[in-house]
Amino acid sequence: MATTAQLFEEPFDADEYIERLAWRTPGGGSKGGAEAFDPKRLLEEFENHIEELKQLDEKIQRRVEKLEHQCHREAKEFAHKVQDLQRSNQIKEAADIIQKLHLIAQELPFDRFADVKAKIASKYHDLERQLIQEFTAAQRRGEIGRMREVAAVLLHFKGYAHCVDVYIKQCQEGAYLRNDVFEDTAVLCQRVNKQVGEVFSSPETVMSKLIQNIFENKLQAHVREKLDETRHSDVEQYLKNLYDLYTRTTALATKLTEFNLGSDKHTFLSKLIKSIFSSYLESYIDMERDYLRSRGAMILQRYYDSKNHQKRPIGTGSIQELKERIRQCTNLPLGPIIDTHGETFLSPELVVNLLQETRHAFERCHRLSDPSDLPKNAFSIFLLLVDHLCVEHIDYALEIGLSAIPSSDAKNANLYFLDVVQQANSIFHLFDKQFNDQLMPLISSSPKLAECLHKKKEVIEQMEVKLDTGIDRTINCMVGQMKHILATEQKKTDFRPEDENNVMIQYTAACSKVCAYVSRQVEHVRKSMDGKNVDTVLTELGVRFHRLIHEHLQQYSYSSMGGMLAICDVAEYRRCAKDFRVPLVLQLFDTLHALCNLLVVAPDNLKQVCSGEQLTNLDRNLLHAFVQLRVDYRSARLGRHFS
Repeated sequence: MATTAQLFEEPFDADEYIERLAWRTPGGGSKGGAEAFDPKRLLEEFENHIEELKQLDEKIQRRVEKLEHQCHREAKEFAHKVQDLQRSNQIKEAADIIQKLHLIAQELPFDRFADVKAKIASKYHDLERQLIQEFTAAQRRGEIGRMREVAAVLLHFKGYAHCVDVYIKQCQEGAYLRNDVFEDTAVLCQRVNKQVGEVFSSPETVMSKLIQNIFENKLQAHVREKLDETRHSDVEQYLKNLYDLYTRTTALATKLTEFNLGSDKHTFLSKLIKSIFSSYLESYIDMERDYLRSRGAMILQRYYDSKNHQKRPIGTGSIQELKERIRQCTNLPLGPIIDTHGETFLSPELVVNLLQETRHAFERCHRLSDPSDLPKNAFSIFLLLVDHLCVEHIDYALEIGLSAIPSSDAKNANLYFLDVVQQANSIFHLFDKQFNDQLMPLISSSPKLAECLHKKKEVIEQMEVKLDTGIDRTINCMVGQMKHILATEQKKTDFRPEDENNVMIQYTAACSKVCAYVSRQVEHVRKSMDGKNVDTVLTELGVRFHRLIHEHLQQYSYSSMGGMLAICDVAEYRRCAKDFRVPLVLQLFDTLHALCNLLVVAPDNLKQVCSGEQLTNLDRNLLHAFVQLRVDYRSARLGRHFS
């Protein structure tokens, strides 16, 4: 029989238990049974069973002790909970009583109840202090329920605000462990926002007070530390820090609007931002302008120093304007011609640096300016860009370039002004792009727009006047160079060869050299100009090229073979004119080619040729002038054909 605790379940009878044990043991029954009675075997069975009972007793005893210990512990914990609940209830009761007594005491006359009023006040403040201490302890233990209970009791006490202050102070402990105060603040507010709704009856008030505390203490101290250390020592870094801090603060404020902070949270947050940055923003634009002014001057000076160039003073006022008008009318240089050795004094690197600095300034201006001051501030930055880039760099380079253009009769002149034009155009495109991309959005809806557009137009017109003057004088130099080639290379015998029957050339050497020179200049113009400017300049060059050849041909007299050579030359000039891709220029040379036919046509055919499609509308004196260039004019009495 197995020995288990179930054998001793109630009701238990010891005699019956022994009898049952003896009966189940072989040879142990009192009546013998099937087997004869065996006392030894029965004794052995009893001894074994007694040993099992001892072991069972020890096991049960241990279990009893364990259960007693557990019961004692639970009873103790339950007693503590009961005590806590009782104490908690006595707090609530005491708070209610002392609150009512405190209100009543306010109505009692002081002279008669001074002592009573003092005792009530003392008890009121003691209880209030105890409640705040209890709230603080509960917050540190993370007991949200207890915090909510105590906060509800304190709600009717004057110290409720202090309870909120304690909560705000404690929830910030250990919250700023990283190096990013803005990220830490966002994480903290996210965590607290979940908790205040469970603890306080007006969570929006607590959140607002927490955020105000953070802005007025943590963030303001951080901003002051970052800005004050660079404000007077490193203006560039100060402006960068101001932009970064303001941007991150406003971004943080945007995140915080997702919380319940009352009805006008946007105004609330704006005021907090203003309280931190107002003193810095008031002086921002003055510091921005001063920095840009000095930075731009430094960039310019560094460039000219790298070229070992001492900037020449550019005249202003009425005398300079008078010189400019005379120069435009006469196309003469007013002042000594300088040799720049092909240096344009225009720097892409300098331009990129100036535009980069200005771009940063526009970005800061957009972010840091009061909306009402934004157009005015942006315009003031634009004026500095105009002064540094357009006046001090581009305009100065144009002035130097104009002064370096040689006279039209110079030999082998370096006509590098077209390089100046090319670079100036490229730079101005960058300037125009920044004007449209970065300035226009800041002023497009303000009266400053008209002022900016007027200033830009004024700058463009001033530059165009100098570009046009320089290009015109450069074209004159080109024509002068062609004239020089013709004067030195063209011989009178070219068009009156001694041996009329032994002319082997297709066109003269002078024509060949002029065409080669013109082709180079046409290519130079195409590389230097863009858009309609190419056609405009090539049209002017082509017209003057035609005029030069037209006048040049009229200096010679032509034999029959010489006239053929002249036609060949003009045909080559016309081929060269095709490179201009300007219909007018090609038409002029077509007409000139037709005129040259008058040098070789048979006398009887002159009238027919003059009435041809290309010559019929020309002045008769012009036709006559070409006919007079023939060596046989007088002998053949050709004049009668024009009578």
